[in-house]
Amino acid sequence: MIQLEMFRFIGCGVVTTLQLLAGGLFGGLALGVLLAILRRNSFGKLFVVPYASVIRGTPLLLQVSIIYFTLPSVLKIRLGVITAGIIALGLNSAAYVAEILRSGIENLSRGQFEAAKTLGISPFYTWKDIILPQVLKNIFPAITGEVIALLKETALISVIGGVDIMRRAQMVAAESFIYFTPLCMAGACYYLLVLSIEVLARKLEKKMRYDYY
Repeated sequence: MIQLEMFRFIGCGVVTTLQLLAGGLFGGLALGVLLAILRRNSFGKLFVVPYASVIRGTPLLLQVSIIYFTLPSVLKIRLGVITAGIIALGLNSAAYVAEILRSGIENLSRGQFEAAKTLGISPFYTWKDIILPQVLKNIFPAITGEVIALLKETALISVIGGVDIMRRAQMVAAESFIYFTPLCMAGACYYLLVLSIEVLARKLEKKMRYDYY
């Protein structure tokens, strides 16, 4: 009975974890698409390449700490734990999403851009209706991997006080002086979430293939 209560308490952290995942994923995809498009421009490339290099070359824990502890004092604003976590995860994920998209775009035939330009299709609709649908279909497995990685990275929010799955497991361990059981329960929660993402991703991938053909 005690272990059931322990698992229930730790499992309640799923709500916070999913909030961080959803916010970070939405921000990462939106900004990642923008960065990938800007990288096609020589001017935009001057910003995108250094940004991706810095983000990918520094630990996410450092980025979370800077946004939560340093940014408020610099900009004179107050950020909540969840808000800071979503911003950090979104900015970090965007760099990886942009690189994945860049690879997918480079594998497309350059003639598609030229054909769209010849037909008088605006750049916006060229990307929206022609380029991105093809790219997203081809890189979907890589995007799924990024979503799973982002889910596991949400555990870093516990460092700045976010009461997610990991933080709740740490609280139980500190109170009961038992570490193995609560940490295994936290691992089970993450594993079940990963399995859910994989099942959903497989269904979406099949649907995308069916719609494409």
